[in-house]
Amino acid sequence: MEAQAQGLLETEPLQGRDEDAVASADFSTMLSEEEKEELKAELVQLEDEITTLRQVLSAKERHLVEIKQKLGMNLMNELKQNFSKSWHDMQTTPAYKKTHETLSHAGQKATAAFSNVGTAISKKFGDMRRK
Repeated sequence: MEAQAQGLLETEPLQGRDEDAVASADFSTMLSEEEKEELKAELVQLEDEITTLRQVLSAKERHLVEIKQKLGMNLMNELKQNFSKSWHDMQTTPAYKKTHETLSHAGQKATAAFSNVGTAISKKFGDMRRK
């Protein structure tokens, strides 16, 4: 008997066809007229609250734009600030510091090597002129 009871009480969330079946089910026949009226009233109230929240959000967004304009902030300035902050944040990471050190050291070695090659070439040309 316990195995049958477990089969009736599934603990997995609804998926695919189960969701479709629930969505297309007509629960209105299971509700009393009083419950239907309560749900309709709740639906109207929720729709009104959503409308009010959208209006408040829109007003706040307009106010935000006004404040940014007064402060001289525009999209380009914000992008520059974000880029500068991101660049600074990246430069302070250990990985960037290590890479910068390595490349700087490699650059110094390459410069020294090119200098030595240049000196050697100059010497060879000098030797060739003397002959």
